[in-house]
Amino acid sequence: MVSQKVVIKNPTGLHLRPAGILCKEAMQFKSLITFTFRDSTANAKSVLSVLGACVKCGDEIEFVCEGEDEEDALKTLIEAVESGLGE
Repeated sequence: MVSQKVVIKNPTGLHLRPAGILCKEAMQFKSLITFTFRDSTANAKSVLSVLGACVKCGDEIEFVCEGEDEEDALKTLIEAVESGLGE
């Protein structure tokens, strides 16, 4: 299991478009990929789960990846968030 914290930079937070991009990136991997925000845990492969976390700009989330490709999954998702998820 690997984990890393990252701050959301998107001005509008994780609304539908960046949530979809995040999920698309996560679904490329076999690992279980979740993130924690405040007291909740969201499945990074589920758009509804990501949207339900209500993550806003400036919020810090922690990705947790567990599985055979966990290192690559974590690296890819951190890079995607830091690049703004298409915005």
